[in-house]
Amino acid sequence: MVDTSSYKVGIVLSLEDKSKSGGKPLKVCSVNIGGDPICVVTNAHNVRQSSRLVVAPIGSTIINDEGEEMEIKKTAVGGVMSEGMFCDSSMLGWGSGSSGIAAQVPDSFEVGSAPPTSKPGAPPTASSESAIPAVEVKPLFEKKLTKEEKKKLAEERKAARKAAKEAKKAAES
Repeated sequence: MVDTSSYKVGIVLSLEDKSKSGGKPLKVCSVNIGGDPICVVTNAHNVRQSSRLVVAPIGSTIINDEGEEMEIKKTAVGGVMSEGMFCDSSMLGWGSGSSGIAAQVPDSFEVGSAPPTSKPGAPPTASSESAIPAVEVKPLFEKKLTKEEKKKLAEERKAARKAAKEAKKAAES
């Protein structure tokens, strides 16, 4: 598991399309991660202006597609210097989500703060389910009665009917 403590929540301030014919569609983004904006070059198609994303700035360690740890360095991508990388769900250890899709976070996370430890909006884990009170679920069908139980139930009904008849007779007279 990679240390995500150096990752930051960032907001895309501006976006410039640097696509070249025949190449990958690159986007040059100015991103505020708290302090001076940094430049991040990406090919993630879900990055838009004002998107709130998780950024691995220079000096952070990520796990690449081969499962190896890699340190983020200032690198030229498509002829533009990139000072960080947008993280996808697998880099953050969220488990679900597509590779190559920048992980978005809700507006409730402050710019420059640490990203959430689990995917926002994901179903609760087993530990948080224990805090929810249990609800008794009744079965659709009751269990089948044995012959003895059926006879006893019939006798009780018969006795109740007989008692109701006698009470009615006593009330009429």
